[in-house]
Amino acid sequence: MSEPSTEPATTAPPAEWSIPRGLIVLLSLAAMVVTIAGLEAFSGVVGPIFLALMLTIAVQPIQTWAERKGWPAWLGMAAALVAVVAILFGIGGALALSAVQLASLLPDYADELNRLLDHGRDWLSSVGVSSDQIHNALSGIDMGKAASVIEEVLGGVLGVFSNLFFVLALLLFMAVDGMTMNRRLAMVANERPAIAQALGDFVAGTRKYLIVSTVFGAIVAVIDGGALWLMGVPLPILWALLSFITNYIPNVGFVIGVIPPALLALLDSGPELMIWVIVVYSAINFVIQSIIQPKFVGDAVGLGVTITFVSLVFWAWVLGALGALLAIPLTLLVKALLFDIDPTTRWADVLIGAPMEKKPVSREEPGKPAQAEPAVDKE
Repeated sequence: MSEPSTEPATTAPPAEWSIPRGLIVLLSLAAMVVTIAGLEAFSGVVGPIFLALMLTIAVQPIQTWAERKGWPAWLGMAAALVAVVAILFGIGGALALSAVQLASLLPDYADELNRLLDHGRDWLSSVGVSSDQIHNALSGIDMGKAASVIEEVLGGVLGVFSNLFFVLALLLFMAVDGMTMNRRLAMVANERPAIAQALGDFVAGTRKYLIVSTVFGAIVAVIDGGALWLMGVPLPILWALLSFITNYIPNVGFVIGVIPPALLALLDSGPELMIWVIVVYSAINFVIQSIIQPKFVGDAVGLGVTITFVSLVFWAWVLGALGALLAIPLTLLVKALLFDIDPTTRWADVLIGAPMEKKPVSREEPGKPAQAEPAVDKE
């Protein structure tokens, strides 16, 4: 009878299957391309949905305030819905009325435009440009083209309100869901605290951004409108409203907002007034929108200036004019879903502009390993 072996039995380790890191990167890039293509293809639906979400987030404190006051949930929901509908119809109605006034005013400047074109031809001839080149450069310019350019700029803004009934329906449904959203997030926090924290940070950051942009937009609109009125530029209220809306476009909003009033000043009173409009706009809006406001926005949402500009270009390309207006909130949503939702990837927040927390400086000298604490006998 053979003796049993005393050597321990060795078992083969289970086969490990892993995806190469390079393949993971390629698959992630492919998924990103497909996602971006889908967003661009359905921009007419995705844009209004996100606009309704942003408006719902903006007026959600009304529901919370009503709930704290002991009001019925439906009454708080109705108050929030009335507030957001008033905002939409107020801005949209003012823009539509001003656009009608602009369309009726532009034909009066046809003779002035022809006179400016004649001066342009004479100047080009004086610097040695041939008549054929002048004809090719200026033949397509007329009042109809100038009006279409200005109307296209305003049309991009009015396009935000083109799907008004769709947006209103979404607002109604989101307001109804908002009555129970706090309790739903509390339940999510019990099961997945990281997800609840990421969503809460997104809502808080979006609300801070909307507050900061609205306050600075109102300041810019009042100053711009008053300056245009003092300079005698027609339709100062329209251009002030345009300044308020383009203030939500980070970094370059004032450049878009100055083009229509500058062109109208040129047609109304000549190049001198146009230059004054550009100088005043640049002095006011560059200081406020490009120096002061980005500091407050960056502190509020945790995004650097470079990230805000890149997000503006990207979302404007994907969703059009609405993407430019909502570039920062859209970026905050992507940041919440890709980085903040996982505690192991929140280190990326520092790289994209989040404030750096000061950590205590180690007493150990650089290059030396930390010494272990002396053991203490416990008796």
